[in-house]
Amino acid sequence: MHTLRYFRHAIWVSLAGLAIAAVLGGSAGLWAAFNLALLETSLSFDNAVVNASILRHWDKRWQQRFLLWGMIVAVCGMRVLFPLVIVAVIAHAPPLPGPFSVYEWISSGHWPANDVLTMAIVAPHRYADTLQSAHIEVMAFGGTFLLQVFWHFFLNQNKESHWLRPLERAMQQLGRLEMAGVVLTLVGLLALASALPQPEAWRLLVAGIWGLIAYTVVNGISALMGSDSSVVRAGWGGFIYLELLDASFSFDGVLGAFALTRNIFLIAIGLGIGAMFVRSFTLMLVEKGTLSELRYLEHGAFWAIGALAGVMLIAPLAEVPDAATGGIAAVLIILAALHSWYANRRDRRGAGE
Repeated sequence: MHTLRYFRHAIWVSLAGLAIAAVLGGSAGLWAAFNLALLETSLSFDNAVVNASILRHWDKRWQQRFLLWGMIVAVCGMRVLFPLVIVAVIAHAPPLPGPFSVYEWISSGHWPANDVLTMAIVAPHRYADTLQSAHIEVMAFGGTFLLQVFWHFFLNQNKESHWLRPLERAMQQLGRLEMAGVVLTLVGLLALASALPQPEAWRLLVAGIWGLIAYTVVNGISALMGSDSSVVRAGWGGFIYLELLDASFSFDGVLGAFALTRNIFLIAIGLGIGAMFVRSFTLMLVEKGTLSELRYLEHGAFWAIGALAGVMLIAPLAEVPDAATGGIAAVLIILAALHSWYANRRDRRGAGE
């Protein structure tokens, strides 16, 4: 019962969201929203662990700010507005109705379908196809950003604990090379681009470089605001960093959601429910000190980030099912948790002897 209190708000939001989904789409809408919530939760559990690993170093005020404001940005911004903005850029149309649209509707009784939100409502297949056409750019940007997060953790010279010791120690030694993460990422992007036709290769490279720039800028802002080399401290720099991190995690879920439904309201409900459970997991991990008790859990989460980044970057070459992606992350985190439990038990036995 003590643990369930962390999920109280998520459960109430789930019940309300699923009820609205049933009204909007009947049993099919309810089923789609339920499956989207499961998909988002399974794909983003590693996100919860990573968020908790950063938030545990923050004071209570900034923890609450991220968990509240970050939740609003995660649901409204990334799950609703972000896809609208992408389609708006591709279709050269405004993402939302403007005042002139309302005026025309009042004066003529006809709603002009010249904005992306209207397109998503009245022509969901066209909206989904337009969004999917940016698949390469979205995956390359998000995959590159997450890959830099992965390298930052494992190439860190101040990292003291290791889970997969031989491999992680070798990576830490590699981190002695200046800008090793940037070099490795650029080499990977060039290798992937060489396997694609020229137009797609160019799209992947440009979006990947923008992902690299975004990570560098946000990390630089965090450093200017007082973060050290290993932890993004509380403050607006850290807040922006975590929001971009959450955005990168959500890219594959947002695009994959259209395989279940083209209704943007059902997608927002399903992904929003999943985001609420991720927030609840994050809060539980921070307050219960789970990361301190399970010493390798954080490592497992960052390995899961590396796996997700790899899947996103090879998406233009080979499609990996979302279930497989979530399964890989879950297996890595579970193995890390089990190994932590075994190591703790071994240490207690040694201390008893």
